Amino acid sequence: MCQLQMHHAYKIMTPGPTQVAENVRLARSLPCTNPDLDEEFVEFYKETCEKISRLLHTENETLILGGEGILGLEAACASLTEPGDQVLVLDNGIYGKGFADFVSMYGGIPALYTVDDRTPIDVSALGQFLEKSHGYKYATLVHGDTPSGMLNDIAKLCPLLKSYGILTVVDSVSAMFGEEVNVDEAKIDLLCGGSQKVVSAPPGLTFVTLSADAKKAMNGRKTPIASFYANLKIFEHYYEEKWFPYTMPVSDIRGLRTAIDNIEADRDILKRHAAIGTAARYAVTEAGLSLYLKSGFSNTVTVFEVPAGVTDRDILDAMKKDHGILLAGSFGSLAGKVIRIGHMGENANVSDMAAVFGALDQVFDKLGVPLKTSLKDCFVRRAGR
Repeated sequence: MCQLQMHHAYKIMTPGPTQVAENVRLARSLPCTNPDLDEEFVEFYKETCEKISRLLHTENETLILGGEGILGLEAACASLTEPGDQVLVLDNGIYGKGFADFVSMYGGIPALYTVDDRTPIDVSALGQFLEKSHGYKYATLVHGDTPSGMLNDIAKLCPLLKSYGILTVVDSVSAMFGEEVNVDEAKIDLLCGGSQKVVSAPPGLTFVTLSADAKKAMNGRKTPIASFYANLKIFEHYYEEKWFPYTMPVSDIRGLRTAIDNIEADRDILKRHAAIGTAARYAVTEAGLSLYLKSGFSNTVTVFEVPAGVTDRDILDAMKKDHGILLAGSFGSLAGKVIRIGHMGENANVSDMAAVFGALDQVFDKLGVPLKTSLKDCFVRRAGR
């Protein structure tokens, strides 16, 4: 008889899922209730949603959906898109371009604004483009693109788009809480987040904030939303009616709430991510490795090019087998070309990152890749400032 066995407890230093705090795991182990009948859970759900909104600096409603982060992205597009709608897809990375698939799936016509994937979207250049072409219902953009480590300036890009009456859909699954997000100041209509990145809860939940303009667009549709599960309108009046459109994952949401509480209590979370990100990039460049990006670096993930003479699998397998550390390669156009270190949420600490760079020092030595200096020494020296 085959028995399911737990794998070795690797140190997960990937750009999501991340390591999970003990109090989050314990919260998920509490006795389960029936969310369809227990009104106390409805209150708990609403309070959790309101706390997320506060931390994102908005009065907009937040909804927690039972599904991984990509559900929020699809739900945003499904709920806004009607057949024939013109949608601007800002594309400077794999995830940015991916929005076009959701737009097309629901009958919209995506217009790709494609720029260099090694630099952030230039606000001035986008402004010049919009002067000539701005007849879009909404625009999609990615805040933090984890395949490349790109960070786009949503605080400037979204207000620019809104000045032309274009609704904004932002994927900040990999950036929020590790990078500044002020929904109201940035005029974001639909902001999508996820449980397994900086939030550092297990994968399985997404949450979406909705502005009054977004709700108006959904309510003013001429055609029904072509989905049930990816339909944000089905949550209308859930609190007043004490009714959810589908059975909510109670244990997952309890874990999420504790993770959000942890974020609220961490007053220096943005400074911590900035310090770790800066030190990681410093170590990589001082050691003679090449960062993939030219500029626009996210403080939640560091992406460097695979050195000549070795493969990404050589590095990833050695890190896993010899040191018990999981790092990530990438996919799509970056498959085999880069290594990604996730330093978001529970991963963003000096001890774990020093262990990663110490292990990489040994792996590169084993593989015959010369470094100009020790990655670990450079990281610790910079992170200690």
